[in-house]
Amino acid sequence: MADKHTVLKVENLSVNYGYISALEGISLHVDQGEIITLIGSNGAGKTTTLMSISGLAAKAEGTVWFKGENITKMAPDRIVKMGMCHVPEGRKIFPALSVYENLIAGSLGNPSLTKNRIQELIEEQYRLFPRLKERIGQAGGSLSGGEQQMLAISRGLMMDPDIVMLDEPSLGLAPIIVEDIFELILKIRDMGKTILLIEQNASMALSIADRGYVLENGRIIMEGKGRELLADPKVKAAYLGA
Repeated sequence: MADKHTVLKVENLSVNYGYISALEGISLHVDQGEIITLIGSNGAGKTTTLMSISGLAAKAEGTVWFKGENITKMAPDRIVKMGMCHVPEGRKIFPALSVYENLIAGSLGNPSLTKNRIQELIEEQYRLFPRLKERIGQAGGSLSGGEQQMLAISRGLMMDPDIVMLDEPSLGLAPIIVEDIFELILKIRDMGKTILLIEQNASMALSIADRGYVLENGRIIMEGKGRELLADPKVKAAYLGA
């Protein structure tokens, strides 16, 4: 059972794709108000981890606890309604819908939201993402890559989640936009959200993370405080190009 302050706990999680083992018995936890990052090379199992937590990938073994409740076999839509937001790799916004319509679509993940609360959340998004406010009537598909990533995150926040799981938010973005995205992640944490971040940009991720896990070939091989992992010679050699 998870501790009261532990928002998410994963115990001995394994996932197979046919005969291929994607995750082998990984365990991790995310406490209230933390930024936790999971780093690793392509194919290490990072995306599979998030997909299995949110019920989008079948688990071979293991248990997932969310806010003290066992969600291992729970349907994805129920997990969302409990307060888990999963912003997938590749943004996956609704390109034909306007920025505003994308935001409203995000609020559908939480049926308990009142009209007043939805309006408050929209105003919150405008403060957090002023660039989106300027483009509120524009089709999502006409935005730049960085703006689409902001919209994907903002749409997730519109359900007022307890935890935000971000899959590769900096992928394919220019370095200056990457810095903007990571500043936004810190602002989201300062709003009281808990964050699980999957990221190939290991140095940026570890520099803002409270703690980190290193995933290799479906197994967690190291864990520690973000700054400690950032300074670790093995991590530097394998993931930071040092």
